[in-house]
Amino acid sequence: MKRLACAVLFAGMAAGVQAMSIRELRTLEAGEKDGRIYANYYLVGVLEGLREAADIARRAGQPAPFCIEGRRLEPSMARSLYQGEMARNPDRYEADMPVQLVLSAALQSSYRCAP
Repeated sequence: MKRLACAVLFAGMAAGVQAMSIRELRTLEAGEKDGRIYANYYLVGVLEGLREAADIARRAGQPAPFCIEGRRLEPSMARSLYQGEMARNPDRYEADMPVQLVLSAALQSSYRCAP
């Protein structure tokens, strides 16, 4: 859990802006003509921020929260990772929790590090 919190913290610092909540993401998707496109771009940005935070942690000698290790992880996978995590754990997340928390958990479960 400590690694998850660090990853979310690093992602937030890398972005330099306040994190979007699950509720805000849903509102964005539903409220504008291009809302789903904007939400997809946001999810890609979060994914890339989490990936960069993991790389920074590794370079600093810290344990990585998730490990790609030659597996495929592309920006186009951001939405499916997010939706999959939300579907697998519907009672785990509240609407005011940050989107980064969901994607970070999705990455940790999909890209586990070898012991």
